[in-house]
Amino acid sequence: MATRIQLCGGLRTTIEGIALELRGHQSQRLFAYLVSHHLRASSRQELIEAVWPDDPPRAVESALSALLSKLRKMLGPGRLEGRHELRLVLPENAWIDAEAAPAAIHRAEAAIGRCDWPDAWVAARIAQHIALRPFLAGDSTPWIEERRRQLEGIHLRSLELAAQASLEIGATEIATAERTARTLVRLAPFRESGYRYLIQALRARDNRAEALQVYDRLRCLLRDELGVSPSPATQQLHRNLLT
Repeated sequence: MATRIQLCGGLRTTIEGIALELRGHQSQRLFAYLVSHHLRASSRQELIEAVWPDDPPRAVESALSALLSKLRKMLGPGRLEGRHELRLVLPENAWIDAEAAPAAIHRAEAAIGRCDWPDAWVAARIAQHIALRPFLAGDSTPWIEERRRQLEGIHLRSLELAAQASLEIGATEIATAERTARTLVRLAPFRESGYRYLIQALRARDNRAEALQVYDRLRCLLRDELGVSPSPATQQLHRNLLT
């Protein structure tokens, strides 16, 4: 029976085919932290800081014990190991979206290394759709924000890989490359790779003048904001457009 845990977007959990519903930010934080660190044990103090980072209750140990007791009952026997140091035990085939996203990035990069563009496209799109959703949407603590920043980086990398794979596949995927590159430029305006993929996509669609405009927009942005020029790779792409 399937075990699937979604931490990006709304929290959804199915363990061995049984859907679990955790209500309240404190219960969700505790469970999400244990899921995110399920390969090791977490101390009670670590869990307290994860659940109550700013204003812990006066009887914080009792409050944590109550949350853990509730979680043990919901998960069933053998799922939450330990008393002073605790670890969530999941089935070997458990699927966790926050772990699936970086794994998909690795698969996409490996596929690009062997020039397997369809596999790279599929893996990059998997990472993109997962990392697009905010980690534990609607909640905010330092460790949650840190995990969100990590997933934001994964999302940007997935856009790069998807754009590259789409360009190499060609044909109808050129339009996908253009859309993906435009999203990358919008989300990370100082990341030159987005402009390069957009220029290549526009050139492939015979929109050379628009491609030149994209380069000039990047050149002016870097000059005005940072006082630098585009990288040699981007400048070479511009020279290719001119010739």
